[in-house]
Amino acid sequence: EWIKVQGGLEAMGEINKCKADKLYAAIDASDFYGSPVAKNGRSWMNVPFTLADPELDAAFLAGASEKGLVTLKGHRSVGGMRASIYNAMPEEGVDALVAFMQEFESNNG
Repeated sequence: EWIKVQGGLEAMGEINKCKADKLYAAIDASDFYGSPVAKNGRSWMNVPFTLADPELDAAFLAGASEKGLVTLKGHRSVGGMRASIYNAMPEEGVDALVAFMQEFESNNG
């Protein structure tokens, strides 16, 4: 029912692609962030990314948490960050993450 209210599967696909494209664009436009996944293998739902200096990971996570951006810590065997942007994550959540990433890079890059 919720998916129908959002416009159906096709609309959800477009929304999810837009969210992922926004986040990957922010990562790719920066030397401060990186993607450990080849472009042709990237997920629309889980977006892993790394910081150029892994020593800043804890500060990134703490600052993100202060902004209400939580559960970004990457898998323990991979490290870095992982943004899960499943269907229920609104585009505004991705916008907030991208804004925080830009702010963090400006202050730490």
